[in-house]
Amino acid sequence: MNQRMPVESVDLLAREQRHFACAPTAFFQAWKRGVVVVGTQWFGDGTHEGLHRAVSIEDLRPDMLALNDALGVLSSSQGLFLSAMVSFFNPREGAAMLRRCGFEGLADLGDLDLERRQVIADLLLNYSHWRT
Repeated sequence: MNQRMPVESVDLLAREQRHFACAPTAFFQAWKRGVVVVGTQWFGDGTHEGLHRAVSIEDLRPDMLALNDALGVLSSSQGLFLSAMVSFFNPREGAAMLRRCGFEGLADLGDLDLERRQVIADLLLNYSHWRT
């Protein structure tokens, strides 16, 4: 028996395929926006030049040692935003950092300003595991 998929299912599948085909590039662009918002010192080689030279997500890996050392002196929103970004790079480290910031759930992201919320939303929407 030859059964056809409903047209809505075919359309949804095609839409998802189009989205995820572009997702790595969109994730990288959102990541770069996040780096600009929070500061280049925490990512890649820590310079603005490094940000502009970056051609892949690997060029802007978070500096985990510096971030963990600085977490206690950052503002709560800065720490929350950085920790949320780190969660995409290393979920275990990001979760530990989020706990240190007093993060209790997704609703806490509501404490971020619109620009930071948009970065996190775009990262989430386009995340398909940390890839080089």
